[in-house]
Amino acid sequence: MADYLTALGTLMQPMNFIMMYICTVVGAILGAIPGLSGGLGITLILPMTFAMSTELSFSMLVGMYVGGVSGSFIAAVLVGIPGSGASIATCYDGYPMTKKGKAGKALSIGITASFLGTFISIIVATLCSTYIADIALKLGPWEYFSLCLMAITMVVGLSNGSVFKGMIAAFLGLFFACVGTDSVTNQMRFTFDNYNLFGGINVVCLLMGTFALQQVATSYAKGEQEMPKVDSQGLSGLGLTLKDFKDNFRVICVSMLIGLWIGFLPGMGSGISNIIAYGQAKKMSKHPELFGTGVDEGVWATEVANNAGVGGAIIPMISLGIPGDSTTVLLMSAMTIHGLQPGPMFIQTNPVLADLIFATVLISAIAIFITELFTKKFFPLLLRAPYHYLYSAILVIAFMGAFSATTSMFSVYLVLFFGLVGVIMDFFGLPMTPLMLAFILGGKIESYFRMGVSYGKGDYSLFFTRPISLIFIIITIYSLFGPLVRKVLKAHKAKTA
Repeated sequence: MADYLTALGTLMQPMNFIMMYICTVVGAILGAIPGLSGGLGITLILPMTFAMSTELSFSMLVGMYVGGVSGSFIAAVLVGIPGSGASIATCYDGYPMTKKGKAGKALSIGITASFLGTFISIIVATLCSTYIADIALKLGPWEYFSLCLMAITMVVGLSNGSVFKGMIAAFLGLFFACVGTDSVTNQMRFTFDNYNLFGGINVVCLLMGTFALQQVATSYAKGEQEMPKVDSQGLSGLGLTLKDFKDNFRVICVSMLIGLWIGFLPGMGSGISNIIAYGQAKKMSKHPELFGTGVDEGVWATEVANNAGVGGAIIPMISLGIPGDSTTVLLMSAMTIHGLQPGPMFIQTNPVLADLIFATVLISAIAIFITELFTKKFFPLLLRAPYHYLYSAILVIAFMGAFSATTSMFSVYLVLFFGLVGVIMDFFGLPMTPLMLAFILGGKIESYFRMGVSYGKGDYSLFFTRPISLIFIIITIYSLFGPLVRKVLKAHKAKTA
């Protein structure tokens, strides 16, 4: 408790709080604009945090994260286009409510549900992370190798329905992680005698290229620069009563549990939890046939679940050093850049900073909840933002950020290269998350594998004979081949029917 109060006091220092609040609001704006996201905001401000204190840096980065997830429902409700994957299912009932003249109530549900999901989930994360970290400290390199491998394959297994495409993306990430000097033998790997690559590929360059540059290029090429007009009448006031909470209490609780659990599973995130929560709410409803026509439960379920994923995703990031979703991959990159090692020892070695991250999520959720309530009538203005100005600013910040990371023009060339890689991957439908996750965890996988073999004196069987490691490997195999087996069985069943 003393560490948490210290962290809270640090966060409430004027500079830390103001910058956290600004980033939270900017994250909500980016999350509300289709094609952009809070993750993009984290990528852009990451290089700016190099010269800042660790406390200020993570106040800004985590604030951007919370704002980005919270704001993604705005476009989904007003124009039927999700600001990000986290609010895909919100479109199903949010937009029909708007067309019925209930835009004000739909936005109020989105704002309140987002707050409840984030607020409750981060309290759970604060209470549970220490215990999970204590358990993780008892694991060896065999279990950590299997855990990292499982994290990557779970993301691969959910890659747009194509395990093959997910595997290609993951292998690309592992390949890029191998570039540089071997930490044991000191041999150069895939450097092509270029001294700029001796230290490996800078994570900022990869993120700026595959995330920022790729988004701008593909969105511009697809002509995604105009939004439908929105009627701004009837958007003032809260529009909710105690009866609304009472009628939807069961949906809120179930969606909260779904969001927490899916957020905790490596690499899944809010893009999946909101869809599963929507389906579950429909099954629980007495009138499932009304879903899709503009019912309150549909918006409550999706927005509680996707924001509960914030707390769920932070638990494995802090406790295990495994990112829970694509945005926590970026936060882990920030930790690495600031010389921190996320994982079981993180809470013990940096207790105040760990509590600062939890406190920032909590305070950011409260701040953006109040801000969104009082500015709800201005939401349609966000969707009129001129894309040609936004894209220009994003490109300038991306190139400046890459250059500032190493003060070398080679970094700018790397951003262009990875931007091209991102565009090619998008063209062929290859998912980006497995690449980023594999790149971040690639070094850990290699290190834990070598440690396990070394500690076992060349005995590879320990990876399969230690119970927890074996469980992770079984899940890994299931994640890879489970979808294929189900597809074959479904096809066989259809033939015999």
